[in-house]
Amino acid sequence: MSADTQTSTEYIKHHLQNLTWGQLPEGYTRADGEVLETSTWTLAHSAQEAKDMGFWALNVDTVGVSLVLGALFLFLFSRAAKAASNGVPSGLVNFVEWIIEFIDSSVRGSFTARNALVAPLALTIFVWIFLMNLMDLVPIDWIPLLASSLGLHFFKAVPTTDPNATFGMSISVFLLVVYYSIKMKGLGGFVGELTLQPFGKFGLPANLFLEGVNLIAKPVSLALRLFGNMYAGEMIFILIALMGAAWAGASAGNAVLFGSQVLLSLGWGIFHILIVTLQAFIFMTLTIVYMDMAHQEHH
Repeated sequence: MSADTQTSTEYIKHHLQNLTWGQLPEGYTRADGEVLETSTWTLAHSAQEAKDMGFWALNVDTVGVSLVLGALFLFLFSRAAKAASNGVPSGLVNFVEWIIEFIDSSVRGSFTARNALVAPLALTIFVWIFLMNLMDLVPIDWIPLLASSLGLHFFKAVPTTDPNATFGMSISVFLLVVYYSIKMKGLGGFVGELTLQPFGKFGLPANLFLEGVNLIAKPVSLALRLFGNMYAGEMIFILIALMGAAWAGASAGNAVLFGSQVLLSLGWGIFHILIVTLQAFIFMTLTIVYMDMAHQEHH
């Protein structure tokens, strides 16, 4: 939907709403006035319907775009691996080798233990999150307009602007951290870290509170940092689009105002490339650091 057929509030809400699939109960009155005769699994037609679907609702756009980008990542890297040879490498092979060397140096600089999982994990996190973040550079109306032409009420193209996606990734990292903490230190060592540091056995309640908060803060900070930065970037693109629509309505055909919007979009897009890359790098680096901490035994 375009900004000129909606109010500013409706335009913002539309672009920030996920395409949600879930179950609506029997007797539910939908946004278009339809009353459901039976409990129905369906796509939400409004934000209220998505909310009423409850915990088990699925954001189809987040899952779909994430899987497509994950498949693209696997395709490009597998193609580069097959094309690698002793001869002159192609541009794709050069690019993939550069990324792998960059990830390898990051892991060597931050991870002091030995674990064959960490480097592939870091590579997957960095490239996958980078690709998801990169969707934010697609013009704000293109994908919603395409979705609307296919009969879909909503479609958010940037998975990392959905907290469900960022928390899903951060909780996965958290579970790995807990697993390796117990594996490397034993259950007793892991519990001992939570209860005996930093004040010793006489400060057990305070130790448990401080270390518990520190442990839980890891996945929360990972998820919210990525979500917050990408959500804010998306909002700025939406506001620039609204500004352009307002200028077009006020002065139709004014080339100066149109040029100003183009420059704003281009400037923010170029700056946002740094944010897109930096957020993927931060998530990857913190994952490596947390995994390193999980492998270190405190005495």
